[in-house]
Amino acid sequence: MLVTGRSSILTSLTPYLSAKKNGTSFAKTLAKKRDSQESIKTPHQSFLPLRVSKSTLARAAIAVFGLGFIDAGYSGDWSRIGVITPESEQLLKLAAFLVVPFCVFLIITFPSESKS
Repeated sequence: MLVTGRSSILTSLTPYLSAKKNGTSFAKTLAKKRDSQESIKTPHQSFLPLRVSKSTLARAAIAVFGLGFIDAGYSGDWSRIGVITPESEQLLKLAAFLVVPFCVFLIITFPSESKS
C-alpha cells in the first residue's frame, strides 16, 4: 500500500518537474509571479502605530534607570545568583538614596514637548 502511494505521488508530480538528460535529478522550474492586489504599492502602515514623544521616552528611560538601582540594591536576587557581590549590593543600596531622588527630579523637570 505504501509503495503504491509513493508511486502515485511521484507520477502526479512528474508533469510539473522537468528532468535533466540523465533522468536522475530535477532542474529548477521558476514560476512567474502573478499580479495581485497586494502588489499594488500602498503606504507602509506599521503594526502598532504608537506615537510617543521623545520627552516621554527619555522620562521612561530615566525611570527604568532609577528602578534598576532599587532592584539591584534591595531585591537580593542579583547577589544570590552571583551577578554582584553582597558588598556591591550594600553600595547600591546607599547609591539608590542619591540616584532615585535625582531621577525623580529629572523626570519632573524634564521639558515636555508642546503640541502644535
